[in-house]
Amino acid sequence: MDRVGPAAGLPDVLRPFRDRPDRAALFLDFDGTLAPIVDGPADARPLPDVPDLLVALGRRFGLVAVVSGRPVRFLADVLGRPAGVRLAGLYGMEQIGPDGVLAADGPAEPWRPVVAGVTARAAASVPDGAEVEPKGLTVTLHWRRRPSAEDWALRLAAREVAATGLVAQPGRMSVELRPPVDADKGTVVRTLAAGFDAAACFGDDLGDLPAFRALGDLAAAGMSVVRVAVTDAESPPEVAAAADVVVDGPAGAGRLLRLLLDAPAG
Repeated sequence: MDRVGPAAGLPDVLRPFRDRPDRAALFLDFDGTLAPIVDGPADARPLPDVPDLLVALGRRFGLVAVVSGRPVRFLADVLGRPAGVRLAGLYGMEQIGPDGVLAADGPAEPWRPVVAGVTARAAASVPDGAEVEPKGLTVTLHWRRRPSAEDWALRLAAREVAATGLVAQPGRMSVELRPPVDADKGTVVRTLAAGFDAAACFGDDLGDLPAFRALGDLAAAGMSVVRVAVTDAESPPEVAAAADVVVDGPAGAGRLLRLLLDAPAG
């Protein structure tokens, strides 16, 4: 595992991306990777240079995708629909392609009223300082602003999982409830990376591990892959443990992406 600090150059493991960018795919998480973690989910914004950086990456590489648990329209609003970049929201259940067309995952759609019911029940009991984030096809319970509300969130999530059949995805001081369909960051990576020679995924949380595992499967089939953990003091240790490269926070991720962008072909 390489830890890439502020003075480091491009790690050797990323040479295939430098040498044949047109044959390489980049998959980028949003919260904690392109945007700092903030107390309120609605307040999250990418670092100032990220939208322009994404456009430049989209011109250089064969595929650039932002893959997030956020609704895809949120990603489009805060990133400005960067040209040549695919946006995948709700773990791939919603996507906006480089052509700007929105597509939704059909198997997840029947679960929308179930999620709406869970959202209403959660909103009726949420403690002061905690937050219920409705996302249409999923809902996230946050306790960052009130750590003591963790027990409320986990108990409610367990009860709703048992009653509705939704599944729980743990996150950073949060838990998300979503439909039990075959859609996660790993399925996005497997689908979109097909046909490329190299693929890299940048992520910071447990929801990124399926993407890391998908890259492992692609590596076993002969593809060059790189798993980049974007870490800070509260990052789950499992993410760095599964990575090939580790960087410090969104600033470190941005720096590594700029190194990739500017590296001359070998």
